[in-house]
Amino acid sequence: MIDLSQYLRKGDRIVLGQACGEPTTLIEALIAQGGDIGDLSAFIATSFSGIFQPESATSFALQSMGAIGALRSMSKANALGIIPCHVGQVAPLIEQGLIGCDVAMVQVSPADADGNHSFGLVSDYVQAAVAKARIVIAEVNEAVPFTYGELLPADRINVAVHVNRSPVEVAPTAISTTDEAIARHCAEFIGDGAVIQTGVGAVPDAILRLLHDRKDLGVHSGMLGDGLVDLAEAGVLTNARKEIDAGVSINGALIGTRRLYDFAHRNPNVKMVRTDYTHNGAVLAQLSRLVTINSAMEVDLTGQVNAEQSGHAYLGGTGGQADFVRAGVRSPGGHSIIALPATAKGGSISKIVMQLSGPVTTARSEVDIIVTEFGAAELRGQTLAERARRMVAIAHPDFREQLDEAAFEIVRRGF
Repeated sequence: MIDLSQYLRKGDRIVLGQACGEPTTLIEALIAQGGDIGDLSAFIATSFSGIFQPESATSFALQSMGAIGALRSMSKANALGIIPCHVGQVAPLIEQGLIGCDVAMVQVSPADADGNHSFGLVSDYVQAAVAKARIVIAEVNEAVPFTYGELLPADRINVAVHVNRSPVEVAPTAISTTDEAIARHCAEFIGDGAVIQTGVGAVPDAILRLLHDRKDLGVHSGMLGDGLVDLAEAGVLTNARKEIDAGVSINGALIGTRRLYDFAHRNPNVKMVRTDYTHNGAVLAQLSRLVTINSAMEVDLTGQVNAEQSGHAYLGGTGGQADFVRAGVRSPGGHSIIALPATAKGGSISKIVMQLSGPVTTARSEVDIIVTEFGAAELRGQTLAERARRMVAIAHPDFREQLDEAAFEIVRRGF
């Protein structure tokens, strides 16, 4: 195991590669040795490795933009400092020093013939961390695919730790009948030539399975899962009609299994880029037929979206939702969809609510379409009263009477 005391100083602030790009060997060393170095802090946007446990908080203070994936256990233990920001804001915050970065710990592929390493499974904010850091520690992993896009020259690496271990994988989630119903309503808004942005999980996977009869679909997304491979193998993912990046799927993070990683390895049709491109409003404005699909914890009767917190439990994050919601709404022929099941906890709680229990992640003025298994509520351009009626219609029948009473007040007042 690397001796980090040779490179880290007391009080250092560390930025870690995230998601399936987590440098797991380096993180394990940091947990084991951080307490002895002292007063360390680290930032990671999301984590799926399961390495972070509440007891690791004794080694360093951990910060994130949300409690996504395995970070929920840290949040529940009050061992996670949450910085509310969009994923597209992380790199600028690092550049400005607001998210401190004395040390960058990243995972990369083996170098190519020119001595350049690929960032492999994530590009998002890691380049900003590398540019800012006093010292760059790279976990050079033989099992990481070489993906085209952002590269790290060998001479920018201060310390290289060579490993050969499977990167973090996120297996596809089992798709329920509820997920399938939500997916059917979402798929109705995705036509031939659409450019898709989505996340990973059961609903996105279910949606992508319904698109195999479409033609010339494209991708411009902050993250992609194994469903990308399914679309490509079905012959419907061509990116041919995109006004920019024709023929290429644009992405910031690969979150899936070995199947996805092997597909992306030296694949010229997949390009990994930074968030200042994936989430950039000026870039997204050049795409027509952009359909963005995001999730939520709950949505109120007027269309306000909470994707972060359920009561006292912080379970999600702002992610890139707001950026893509705006982009989908403004795209000619495009749409923005917020998809969620109508209930939670075995049907005992409605996720269509009179009043949010957490913060407003996406304002109602930005929202286009809300989808549950009971239908799609098209809210753009509608009055608050009409929005309330449409939202009640896609709530679970067990809660409609109660929600109708609240909707009646909105209809009566007009707001």
